[in-house]
Amino acid sequence: MAQTQDQKISKQEGKIWAAVSYLWIVSLVVLAARKDDSFIRFHANQGALLFVISVIFMLIPGIGWLLNILIGIAAIVGIIKALQGEKWEVPVLGGFAVQFGNWIIKTLKL
Repeated sequence: MAQTQDQKISKQEGKIWAAVSYLWIVSLVVLAARKDDSFIRFHANQGALLFVISVIFMLIPGIGWLLNILIGIAAIVGIIKALQGEKWEVPVLGGFAVQFGNWIIKTLKL
């Protein structure tokens, strides 16, 4: 069965929203705006968690800055995987991201 043009555009738009969700503070906007789409929410949860961890690491001189490089690499890989239409869990943090995203939605009443 062939996809219609609208379905292709919608799927491509979803990939873009998911990729943008890894751009730190934007992840919270994407989480609020597209919380009903499971693919976008998966990536927005991870992007929001990476954002919060990054802010915490910024407060720690030296080692925190080095750890932020790892966060940046994880975000870049997340962007690539989102644009490819794949769900990729961030190592170590991926399982916690869903809980964190749900907590944000409830806390901020989005």
